Amino acid sequence: MSHPEQIARLQQVVEDLLREARQQGADAAEAGVSTQTGLSVTVRLGETETIEHTSDNGLGITVYFGQRKGSANTTDLRPEAIRESVAAACRIAKYTSEDPAAGLADPALMARDVPDLDLFHPWDLSADEAAQIALRCEEAARGFDPRIANSEGATLYTQRSGFIYGNSHGFVGGYPTTRHSLSCAVIAEQGDEMQRDYWYDSSRMPGELASAEAIGRTAAQRTVARLNGRKLGTRECPVLFRADVAPSLLRSLFGAIRGHAVYRKSTFLLDQIGVQIFPDWVSITENPLLPRAAASAPFDNEGVATAYRELVAGGVLQGYLLDSYAARKLGMQSTGSAGGVRNARIASSGQSFDELVREMDHGVVVTELMGQGTNLVTGDYSRGAAGFWVEGGEIKYPVEEITVAANLRDMFRQLVAVGSDDDIPGSIKTGSWLFERMTVAGD
Repeated sequence: MSHPEQIARLQQVVEDLLREARQQGADAAEAGVSTQTGLSVTVRLGETETIEHTSDNGLGITVYFGQRKGSANTTDLRPEAIRESVAAACRIAKYTSEDPAAGLADPALMARDVPDLDLFHPWDLSADEAAQIALRCEEAARGFDPRIANSEGATLYTQRSGFIYGNSHGFVGGYPTTRHSLSCAVIAEQGDEMQRDYWYDSSRMPGELASAEAIGRTAAQRTVARLNGRKLGTRECPVLFRADVAPSLLRSLFGAIRGHAVYRKSTFLLDQIGVQIFPDWVSITENPLLPRAAASAPFDNEGVATAYRELVAGGVLQGYLLDSYAARKLGMQSTGSAGGVRNARIASSGQSFDELVREMDHGVVVTELMGQGTNLVTGDYSRGAAGFWVEGGEIKYPVEEITVAANLRDMFRQLVAVGSDDDIPGSIKTGSWLFERMTVAGD
């Protein structure tokens, strides 16, 4: 089935769901249907290890009887399964209590003009062709250095998806998307020591992926650099979060300004709109309407139109991330954030990674984070980490088995710089983050 035909079929399924909900007595309803097909090929030690073809469907329906809500999901798109899902959602709604904040998003906020964001670029390649690309990637990694002794393999993944959302405001919208990625993980050995690391790239367009050889070499380079790791004594010092781990800091910020955390009063950034939470040079934006970008979407998961937005300007928090439920709980308006932040970016203060290392003079570069030590209620932050020790503005040796700790409120306020090294894959664009000081716990 061609993609226009598939989208038309999904649209029909959504319209059937909404009609069925009306017939079963619901006052309002919303439905989303998605389908995806994918190919994943993994090569390990020069041999094709797995070839996986995937094909998935998903359907979700939510009905409202007044302000009583019920939801049901299924992976079966046949008409009888659709009827049964709607019936299940209606049964649930009849037994739930009224919730004054429940309901569809405001009809005035629906996306009326849905732009084409150019998100569909299929990659028509056979499993053999995919294996050849993965093989080139792994060979580049294994041939990089004699200390690369083993491999966890290289994986090429390509996926095409279709998605349609509709609700009883008369909104029905959707679009096809593609996503392609290539990754490689290898193991280096020296004496009794073993270290593992990886690298990858992902894109909507196959032609925009980094070359297989470049991904393999980067994976090997990162792995070999970790050999001869040392432990550190506990100290306070500057810490530089490398660009590939820095997105986790932005995710902590977004978690703390999500409407659901705010109305539950379970965030350290409660009542901080209009308050300076970063230095005045910091600007953080989201742009859901970027063509071909990883997290682009013309409307959110409730049909609300998305738009470019400043989340932090001049270091000052500009607003929360609200879906319609959280917005009602807070007496505010949805910000089109159902489904999260899309294409976030923090502006750089201009320095390259090497310049940041020179500027920090001494301290730790964090290249890996472990564990879940982030408390968004208090802002307390403590994560297991590995990286490098810097002395005299130069990287001296790898460090491992350390913990970096501080409070996010203080970390955000004491952010010294954000690098220009923001060419990392993914939907969050950021360079490396340099902090004035954190506690580094070791031996």
